[in-house]
Amino acid sequence: MSEEIENTTGAEGTENQVAEAPVAEVTPEAPAKAAPTAPAVPDPNFDWNAIGKKQQNYTEAEVASYDKKYEDTLRSVIEHDVTMGKVVAKTTKELIVNIGYKSDGVISLSEVRYNPDIAVGDEIEVYVERQEDKSGQLVLSHKKARSLKSWERINQALENDEIIKGYIKSRTKGGLIAEIFGVEAFLPGSQIDVKPIRDYDVYVGKTMEFKVVKINNEFKNVVVSHKALIEAELEQQKVDIMSKLEKG
Repeated sequence: MSEEIENTTGAEGTENQVAEAPVAEVTPEAPAKAAPTAPAVPDPNFDWNAIGKKQQNYTEAEVASYDKKYEDTLRSVIEHDVTMGKVVAKTTKELIVNIGYKSDGVISLSEVRYNPDIAVGDEIEVYVERQEDKSGQLVLSHKKARSLKSWERINQALENDEIIKGYIKSRTKGGLIAEIFGVEAFLPGSQIDVKPIRDYDVYVGKTMEFKVVKINNEFKNVVVSHKALIEAELEQQKVDIMSKLEKG
């Protein structure tokens, strides 16, 4: 019995000794340093301009032919000409307009504020100011196109003795300012009515009919008359009355 106890004690003592034995630390080996390599020598025949470009095996004649075909698909644009364009994009400040040229033109939204409902897909008249500015952008103007067309329309009205309508914008010294076809015209006080007018302000904000009586194309001045319509009407009434009168 005493022997078993001694054996057990001896075994436990041995286990404790093994558990308490210090563990040796393992130091990782340092990585081997790579041997220095010699700097690469650039190839003198390498084409740096070809980087990022798809290589095409086209001859100069083929490239010229393809360029010619592309140019033929584009419209011939003449500076200082009026043409039709299509709105392809609209931002909070600008309209992007395509007229079939190699680049689109940009028009300020303020030029079409008379038409707030203008949308992508609509067609508008544009005036070609320059084919390209410093940045290669096509320069267009809708306001100038409208103005040129308006002057054509005003000249036609004068030649044809046509009656047109206009909006009285404001009062000025000696008369009123009327807007016809987007162009300001002067309505003298003496041409408002056959009788003298004392208060011009009563006409402001109204739409009236006029005849164009004078145009100064050099200074872009237009003079209209409402009195001419009244006189013409009175003359017609006089003719009608005279035709109905009988002798005696």
